Amino acid sequence: MNPDSTRNLRHCPASELRDWGRRCLAAMRVPQADAAALADSLVQTSLWGVDSHGIARLPHYLNRLAHGSIDPCPDIRIERSAAATAQVHGARGLGIVVAHRANQLAMELARETGVAAVGVDDSSHCGAVGLYSRAAAKGGLIGIALTHSDSIAAPYGGHAPFLGTNPLSIAVPRQDGPPVCLDMATTSIPWNRVMNARREGHALPAGVALDADGREATDPHAAHALLPLGGAEQGYKGYGLALMIELLCGPLNGNPYGPHIGPMYQQLERPRRLGAFFIVIDPARFAGGPLLAATVARMAAELAAQPGQPRMPGDPEYAAEAARLRTGIPIEPGLWREFLHWSRRLGVDPPDIRAH
Repeated sequence: MNPDSTRNLRHCPASELRDWGRRCLAAMRVPQADAAALADSLVQTSLWGVDSHGIARLPHYLNRLAHGSIDPCPDIRIERSAAATAQVHGARGLGIVVAHRANQLAMELARETGVAAVGVDDSSHCGAVGLYSRAAAKGGLIGIALTHSDSIAAPYGGHAPFLGTNPLSIAVPRQDGPPVCLDMATTSIPWNRVMNARREGHALPAGVALDADGREATDPHAAHALLPLGGAEQGYKGYGLALMIELLCGPLNGNPYGPHIGPMYQQLERPRRLGAFFIVIDPARFAGGPLLAATVARMAAELAAQPGQPRMPGDPEYAAEAARLRTGIPIEPGLWREFLHWSRRLGVDPPDIRAH
């Protein structure tokens, strides 16, 4: 981390950031309920310690709203295609708002039919997909959430970007505890981490990015493509997974894929036409379903008793949330400057923040 970033790190209570985010979005004509859903989702993601997809992304969404590529009041349409399937037409809406609606629909259908699949088309960046799988698991269901993005990752064997980071999340209920949740990109790091590093002057870890000539890049400004999960030797695993997620989120839903998707941080007037895919399962329909949550809790306890005390997927995020609820969410200097810029531009008071 840049030493200046450490000295000037600020912390802000989650409630302040939620309120500030809602007011900024309202100033951009986003309806109250949608503004709350988006701001609260971003802050929750920051509480989990996932700063690549948390409140740091709000300035980007505001920028796209200002350029017209995201519609603050979209006519989101739901098309029921069968008893257990549906399509949600996002109408260039805020991706997090569209995705919550699609995931909620998948949950409702799964309770009726046992298993449901809902696709999304013509949407925008939907944030951390763990938001949606966890919502299903908190409701006693199993949630699977997938999305895609523009060309950011090099395919295995190549070095030019072709696919996105294409994350997936699976969450399962846990008795007397929060859901067990896997939430991962199919690249070694998310591209938003590169953007954060450029803003704050951080270096990238070794072995995660390539420059335009296919050489390893630790300078975030030289990063041209991310390596698939598994790196130079085992990257066929992350690449293959990313390609399958691309097909489910892009072509299956009538969306473009990879190099045909508008870039996230350029061409801000161009709608991105992103897709997502939600699968929800009612565990009660299967032999082990009634005891699944209790079994998950027992498995977690057994793991914690192993050497090294391994944790279940998602547990580090819950530990981060507990800490950040006490100390506040860290805001780096470059991000704070962006907050001040948008506060002035929208005539909104900045969040109440304290130096660390």
